[in-house]
Amino acid sequence: MTIVLKLAQKEIAHLIVTYQAYRSVTSNPYIQFLAKPQGCVITVYSSGKVMFQGERSEHYARPFGYHSMPTAKIPQTNIIGTDEVGNGSYFGGLAVVATFLSDQDIPLIKKLGVDDSKKLTDTKIRQIAPILKDKMQHKALLLTPSKYNEVIESGYNAVSVKVALHNQAIFLLEKQVSVVPDHIIIDAFTTEKNYAKYLKNEANQTSGKVTLIQKAEGQFYTVAVSSVIARSLFLDELDDLSQDLGITLPSGAGHKSDLTAANIIKQFGESTLSQVAKLHFANTEKARKLNK
Repeated sequence: MTIVLKLAQKEIAHLIVTYQAYRSVTSNPYIQFLAKPQGCVITVYSSGKVMFQGERSEHYARPFGYHSMPTAKIPQTNIIGTDEVGNGSYFGGLAVVATFLSDQDIPLIKKLGVDDSKKLTDTKIRQIAPILKDKMQHKALLLTPSKYNEVIESGYNAVSVKVALHNQAIFLLEKQVSVVPDHIIIDAFTTEKNYAKYLKNEANQTSGKVTLIQKAEGQFYTVAVSSVIARSLFLDELDDLSQDLGITLPSGAGHKSDLTAANIIKQFGESTLSQVAKLHFANTEKARKLNK
């Protein structure tokens, strides 16, 4: 069995400490930590995703927010679903989209071949996103890198800022939709306990019950639609930032991002970098070292 979770840095740090005794060496540059406790292989990627593989995957993943849920009982329509894109990318902002799906939307969704945005090419996403934006009831929020850095400096962290954006998108969409949704589904980026904790700090509160589900974008059309629209917003902004700067900004948080950031610091300084990148990522310090 394979389980993939998206964890906050604090949760990842706790996981690494917990399974340090089972650590294995890896030469993969995209793997931050690899452990092999009995009955499971735990892989922590630099993007923040954690993969549990093996017969005891559920046992090891459960303390970090995983819970198997009978999602089949939740219908595909009359629900709101949300997803975010940009969380694992050093450059570019953070896009969060909430979408409401009715019975009448299903034929179009199937015709367009809507799926989890990670399973679609960027070309396909750019083709179908404008249609989805036009036809689907949705609310899209885009936090630019400069605003993201400002919010992080004000006391938010990488998880609480996503809670705020998901909550606000849902809140605004609830006011826009003429019926009361049966369910609100969020593609899980943290535990429900953490979500509830950070939600207390938000002024606007959603009226429906929110459920966080792992890999929801692969289970619910409404979350898949949100992921496609969010991906298109993220890509468009990354293109705009690249054009304004005159430097192609890569997606992701790999070594290519380190080199690009170092080049930006060298040419324009860190104030310019703060306009296009999420400064709390480890890439910033790596870029500084490359310029020494």
